[in-house]
Amino acid sequence: MLQVGIVGLPNVGKSTLFKTLTKKQVPCENFPFCTIEPNVGIVEVPDERLLALSKKSNSQKTIFTAIEFVDIAGLVAGAHKGEGLGNKFLANIREVDMIAHVVRAFKDPNVHHVSGGVDPMRDVEIVELELAMADLDVVQKRLRNLQGEMKAGKTKEKEEETSALEKINVAIQTGKPARLVELSEEEQKAIKGLELLTLKPVLYIINVDETTAADPNWKSPFGSERLALPLSVKIESEIMEMPVEEQQVFLESLGLTKSGLDRMILKCYELLDLITFLTSGEKESRAWTIKKGTKAPQAAGVIHTDFEKAFICAEIINWQDFVALGEVGAREAGKLRTEGKNYVMRDGDTCNFKVGI
Repeated sequence: MLQVGIVGLPNVGKSTLFKTLTKKQVPCENFPFCTIEPNVGIVEVPDERLLALSKKSNSQKTIFTAIEFVDIAGLVAGAHKGEGLGNKFLANIREVDMIAHVVRAFKDPNVHHVSGGVDPMRDVEIVELELAMADLDVVQKRLRNLQGEMKAGKTKEKEEETSALEKINVAIQTGKPARLVELSEEEQKAIKGLELLTLKPVLYIINVDETTAADPNWKSPFGSERLALPLSVKIESEIMEMPVEEQQVFLESLGLTKSGLDRMILKCYELLDLITFLTSGEKESRAWTIKKGTKAPQAAGVIHTDFEKAFICAEIINWQDFVALGEVGAREAGKLRTEGKNYVMRDGDTCNFKVGI
């Protein structure tokens, strides 16, 4: 399951966003370090395609894919030295697949700012510096250990790891995160176990006021280098308290077509290069998440590991054709394709995998 860590300075809206996303009540009073242990919530990924398939198949169950959100303790300057709850923060964030960095851009005299005033770029730089310094410590310690290990005997893996870490060491010291360093596939594998913080993809959630959230001409204060999403956490929180049938009406009144949750999930998928394929029948309709570029046998293996080994072929129907015609109708209309082991899965493929015994 995809795990997203929600991070940021204290009092920027992290815990309120988490509560909004998961509908799980967590402490979010107005003081620093309110969140100490990471709160975890599993959220279904909304998918109108799956609902349409389930209705067409009259499925007994509808099973959405899911994302796990982790609300991590607020960070302050000096975290890599153990300031505030820094050690706990850094340990928790190493375990996630990507980071949702909440940055405060709204002004409210009733909500204390730990750094004294609203300045999104300054706040981002504080957090990014702490992550970079923590990585630098890990990288340099590992490089020292590798020097000793290489004296005892060189291996291809150790050479790849050394090469990758030397590049990252230079990059971090010149102000660049590890994710911007060009590494070969072998180098990436060699350092995977280190769980470097600045290697993780980051989505910046800019916590703005209501007017800014609905502005179609909004421009990120961080330019094009950082993937950012404007979101009014306060408004999103209020929306989630409404009856479901009223939520869409309210969103439309604000000029929004999708909730913040929907937009956030789409951005997470975009950042991690993920797509969804679907299965549908009377027993259940279900969504499955895979990496873009995944081939049919490996997609089948997501359902059951044995399916990849025993893969014969995949019967593929575009989800819209399935909804319009049903499986039998799509087959009769020539809308069903039989694909082999080299087929690259597409987002929205509705699949029936044929496997050997």
